[in-house]
Amino acid sequence: MYAQPRGWIGSTVVIAGSLVLAVLSVWAGVSHWLLLILLATAAAGLLVTWPRGDEPEGSSAQFHPLDCEGACGVERSPNSSAVATPRSGLDSPVLVLGATGLVGHFLVDRLHAAGVDVVGLSRQARAPTPGLTWIAGDLESPGLVLPSPLPVAISISNIWLLGPALPALYAAGVKRLVAFSSTSRFTKLASPVAHEREIAQTLARAEEEIQAFCEVHGIAWTILRPTIIYAEGRDRSITRIAALIRRFGVLPVYGNGSGMRQPVHADDLAAGAIAAAAMPATKNRAYNLPGGDTLTFRRMCERIFEGLGRRPRIVSVPPALWKVTFAVGGRFVPGVTSAMGSRMTDDLVFDARPAQSDFQWNPRGFQPRF
Repeated sequence: MYAQPRGWIGSTVVIAGSLVLAVLSVWAGVSHWLLLILLATAAAGLLVTWPRGDEPEGSSAQFHPLDCEGACGVERSPNSSAVATPRSGLDSPVLVLGATGLVGHFLVDRLHAAGVDVVGLSRQARAPTPGLTWIAGDLESPGLVLPSPLPVAISISNIWLLGPALPALYAAGVKRLVAFSSTSRFTKLASPVAHEREIAQTLARAEEEIQAFCEVHGIAWTILRPTIIYAEGRDRSITRIAALIRRFGVLPVYGNGSGMRQPVHADDLAAGAIAAAAMPATKNRAYNLPGGDTLTFRRMCERIFEGLGRRPRIVSVPPALWKVTFAVGGRFVPGVTSAMGSRMTDDLVFDARPAQSDFQWNPRGFQPRF
C-alpha cells in the first residue's frame, strides 16, 4: 500500500478545475498568457504532492534521508542485492541505532541471517524477537546507559543525534562504529534554499564530531553516505513518485530532466554496512554509496513507470512555466521552491570506486517493482 500524501483532494480539485478552465479559455479565444497561468495553476495542484527535492527520506520539519517509521513490514525487492552478507567477521552482539527504520529493517534481517545477535535501541518498550533484543533509551537523553559489552555499533539514526550518545557507546565498550550520513552534505551545500544549506552544514559538523571523538577514544569509525534511498512501497522519494503516477497517470519534469541520478536500494545499504564493519580497510574512512545505475532523472522516472507496469507518460515543463508554478505554489504550500524543479537538471553523481575497492560495494541496478 502506498502512503497518501496530504492534500490529494484539494490538489485534485485544483487540477480538474484549472484544466477545464484552460480548455474553455482556448475555445473562447483568450490570450495565451491567461492560458499559461491556468495551466501553471493546474501544475501547482499536482506538485503540492511532489517529493521535496531528491531527498529519499525527509520533511520540511526535520530532514533525515534514512528515517522511515515502522519498517517491520517492508517487502523485498525482486532484484536481490549483489552485496553479500558476511557470515563472519563481526563480534556479537551488534548495537543497531535506527533498527525500525527503512535501512534498519533490512540490516536486522541480514545480521540475523549471518548468525549475529542484535541489540536495538527504542524509545518505547518492545518485546524481544529471535536474534533481536530491545533496550529502552533515547539518543537525545543525556543519561543514556547501554549494556556492555557492545563491541560493534551501526547507526542509521540522524547522524547529528549520534554525537551526544558517543560517551554512552564508549562506556558500553564499542570499538567499531559505522554511521550513516548522506551525500546531501555535498549536493545541498550551495543550494539556493537556506534550509537545505543548513542541512549540509549540519551533516558536515556531525561527521566531524564523530571522527574527532572516535580518534581520541580509540574507536574505529566508518561513515557511509548514500544517495537517493528507495525500497518499493516504503521510501519517501521513489515511492512517492510512483504514487503520483498511479494517481494521475502522467508525470511532469523540469525541462528535459537531464540531471544524473544514482538511486540505491535500502537492502544494499544494509549489506554494505555489514561489509564495511567487517573490513579492516574501511577503518577511519568515509564513503559515498551510489546505486548500481547512473541515469537521468527522466529515465529514472521512466523506470518507475515500468516498475508499475505502465507505459511512461512524462511531460517536459518549460523552466519559465515551472518557476511560475512554484512562485504560486510557494505562497500556499510550505517548503515548495523552484529549486525542486531546477535540481532535476543537476548532476548528483558520486564515485563508488573507493567502496568497491575496500568492501566490494556492488549494488543492484535501478529496476524497481511495485
